[in-house]
Amino acid sequence: MSKKTPQIRFKGFTDDWEERKFADFIDVKSGKDYKHLNSGSIPVYGTGGYMLSVDRALSDIDAIGIGRKGTIDKPYLLKAPFWTVDTLFYAVPKQNIDLQFSLSIFKKINWKKFDESTGVPSLSKTVINSVGASVPSYEEQQKIGSFFQQLDETIALHQRKLDLLKEQKKGFLQKMFPKNGAKIPELRFEGFSDDWEERKLQEVLRARNKQQPQSMEYPLVSFTVENGVTPKTDRYEREQLVVGDKSSKKYKVTVLNDIVYNPANLKFGAISRNKYGNAVFSPIYITFLVNKDVTTPEFIEMFVTRNDFIKRALKYQQGTVYERQSVSPTDLLAMNVYLPGKSEQEKIGSFFQQLDETIALHQRKLDLLKEQKKGFLQKMFVS
Repeated sequence: MSKKTPQIRFKGFTDDWEERKFADFIDVKSGKDYKHLNSGSIPVYGTGGYMLSVDRALSDIDAIGIGRKGTIDKPYLLKAPFWTVDTLFYAVPKQNIDLQFSLSIFKKINWKKFDESTGVPSLSKTVINSVGASVPSYEEQQKIGSFFQQLDETIALHQRKLDLLKEQKKGFLQKMFPKNGAKIPELRFEGFSDDWEERKLQEVLRARNKQQPQSMEYPLVSFTVENGVTPKTDRYEREQLVVGDKSSKKYKVTVLNDIVYNPANLKFGAISRNKYGNAVFSPIYITFLVNKDVTTPEFIEMFVTRNDFIKRALKYQQGTVYERQSVSPTDLLAMNVYLPGKSEQEKIGSFFQQLDETIALHQRKLDLLKEQKKGFLQKMFVS
């Protein structure tokens, strides 16, 4: 048996890790068909997670769940008592094997590599048992298992905070803008009581149709539903090398604080404020400059990115095939909108900008934690 050590380890551990087969340190058991069981208080787990409950437990020991039919899931912890459906295996660690350490090993393995099927993804008990992994002493396993358990709990906590902030933002977007037909919102800052004033969107936004080639000052960018105006990916840079020089081709100009949308993808939420700066992109995107005499970029961004506004705009979709239906800038600008006074707009815009910055900060923290976990999984285990 080959013996190795990981790159990073806890103080006081120096022994080599031993190469073992999964069969040596876990028992892989089959899930059961729950269809004929009565309902009860014991959770039933399927390949999609928790499903319903039954009257007696399949296992009274915590275990690791992994899909075997229809989907090869990322392994997850099954808290006892539980029952599982027959598309799920559960793995119980043998004596002197730490559960959390085993879970980390399960998560580290690319199970798709062991897929035996020709169509629907599938794993077998034999295959799981035959996979090899290096294992340290039980004491070192416990240290590693506990470390990753705490890291997972921290990640889950940050995810919950982020989800809560996003939900709060949704609530504020509903309450701080008037419902269709109303002239005042449900929730507003102190000191404001006037009705919101009806205007055409064309008084607020004006099309920017300038075109020019890409340059250092105006780099070529992408526009996506998730990230709005965003730099091109590395893949694009590689494609450029293959395709050749496109420096003379003209693109549409956009500058900081423009409102940008994709007429064909408005239904997916492809509308946002340019937070990137000077850039050029495909002429298929529509870019509006904001009339700052009437509104603020931060306020109008929140106004036009709300679900309520997008739903109203989609009534103007044209095209015979749904996938290609689009909302023209002419129809969009003809829409009626209710706006408050400038000072109330500034308050609302600033409030949502701060909320967005807080959400972005939590997202960065979460992404960083996930990256750190990836690094630890590489360096704290023997490959």
